[in-house]
Amino acid sequence: MREMSFFEDLRAAHEGVLSLGFWALQVYRLGHLRYRFRSRLVRWPLAALHLVLAKLAEMLCGVTIGVSATIGRRLVIEHSGAIVVHGQAVIGDDCIIRQGVTIGNQRRDRPLEAPHIGSRVNIGAGAKILGSVRVGDDADIGANAVVISDVPAGALAVGVPARIIVRTRSHETA
Repeated sequence: MREMSFFEDLRAAHEGVLSLGFWALQVYRLGHLRYRFRSRLVRWPLAALHLVLAKLAEMLCGVTIGVSATIGRRLVIEHSGAIVVHGQAVIGDDCIIRQGVTIGNQRRDRPLEAPHIGSRVNIGAGAKILGSVRVGDDADIGANAVVISDVPAGALAVGVPARIIVRTRSHETA
């Protein structure tokens, strides 16, 4: 049986229960939980509770996560504040998000386009990942980078607009 996300998230959060990002993530997970139930008698109270808690998370933690986003296991919101995650965004396992990050749509006429972020992605402070882009596994997004095109697995994205640096793995010889 899979371990509860709460305890995995708690172990991943460096500040533990004092992490505001951890609590904002738990508010998202509570709201997303309602999608598991068909009964309106369960869904509506969960939706109402989530609405109130999500606004509190915005005000107190500075983190807005769309309830219909898909977020993997052990996401770390390292420094909360001015973080926005689009409701259609997909974020893989073991990612790190820092303060000032926006993961959202790029154009008003395409409101449902949102990034798909792989696993083990490190997103630097102030980075913006916009539009229907894909960020591959193990990529690094530099601080203040504006990503508007795909980032291959293992690559580094830096600058405005982001320049993609494909890193090659060095082969060690014995």
